[in-house]
Amino acid sequence: MPGPPDGGIEVAFAISRAVGNAVTRNRLRRRLRAHLHELHRDGRVPPGVYMIRAVPGAADLDFQGLGAHLARALGRLEELEP
Repeated sequence: MPGPPDGGIEVAFAISRAVGNAVTRNRLRRRLRAHLHELHRDGRVPPGVYMIRAVPGAADLDFQGLGAHLARALGRLEELEP
């Protein structure tokens, strides 16, 4: 979706209980937020509103693996833009 007027990003996370207990889900959310912050700082996240859905296997990825998946997903979004 188009982003906020200031050209920033807004992010919501959908992490179901199937991913794990509350501690696991919150850890995953923090890790995703850290990667998004880094990617946004590097100019790799286009302005917009994002919904990030995590599947159960995401909690098993190491920090770098999770970041690679997120960067790849954002790269696919750039390919879709007109």
